[in-house]
Amino acid sequence: MKGQSKAAKMAASKLISEKIASLGDWRGKTLAKMRALIKEADPDVVEEWKWMGTPVWEHDGGICTGESYKSIVKLTFHKGASLKDPAKLFNSSLDGKVRRAIDIHEGEQIDAKAFKALIRAAVALGRQGVDPHRETYTRGLNPVHRLNAREKAAESE
Repeated sequence: MKGQSKAAKMAASKLISEKIASLGDWRGKTLAKMRALIKEADPDVVEEWKWMGTPVWEHDGGICTGESYKSIVKLTFHKGASLKDPAKLFNSSLDGKVRRAIDIHEGEQIDAKAFKALIRAAVALGRQGVDPHRETYTRGLNPVHRLNAREKAAESE
């Protein structure tokens, strides 16, 4: 997401750090660990703060969100249904046509190597929706929105 300013990136990262700290229990530690794994898997990941306080990781489109609930930390992959998951990390939202999620309960451990492979696969899938000449995310948009996105990118050149 090249259009995001450095200040916006820092603000989102700071808000995510504050969210993790505010949890103050196993959920904060778990979310911090998953965040670190995401950054290891994709050093160019962009952190966003959306939907009234949800951490979001993006790179040429959405990768996943990180949500915390009373009994779980949930990582929802935007296009999880399109990803191969040989390690069977996805354990929630399995009937959805687009998203898949990983619910982590207190004390559970996630296979770090398999998780990072899933992140890399999500990034690769997102790149399939990028116009290589304009670096504009267009996949999944209807034709009118796709045209508008390309026109907007052309104006900024």
